[in-house]
Amino acid sequence: MFSGFLKPVSRCESCGEDLSFAAATEGPAVFIILIVGFVIVGAAATVEGLFHPPPFVHLLLWLPSTVILSLLLLRPLKATMVALQYHNRAGEGRLDG
Repeated sequence: MFSGFLKPVSRCESCGEDLSFAAATEGPAVFIILIVGFVIVGAAATVEGLFHPPPFVHLLLWLPSTVILSLLLLRPLKATMVALQYHNRAGEGRLDG
């Protein structure tokens, strides 16, 4: 489905379906911010409540965790957005006048 890390191919290699409609939007990024923020803030608050580690331990735990979790979610959420665009026949906005 992707020719690079996030760039969708213009045609499906299996069935030949045209995928050029897939918009390069920031939709996946918004969902990633919400999901990762919820998970990391919840985990950090739990660790703080249970163990009271010094601030550098929080940095060592949560900065890499945030980056890794964000990168792991990018492709699946981008693929979901393309699938939703296909399912809903999304296209460029136009004014019918």
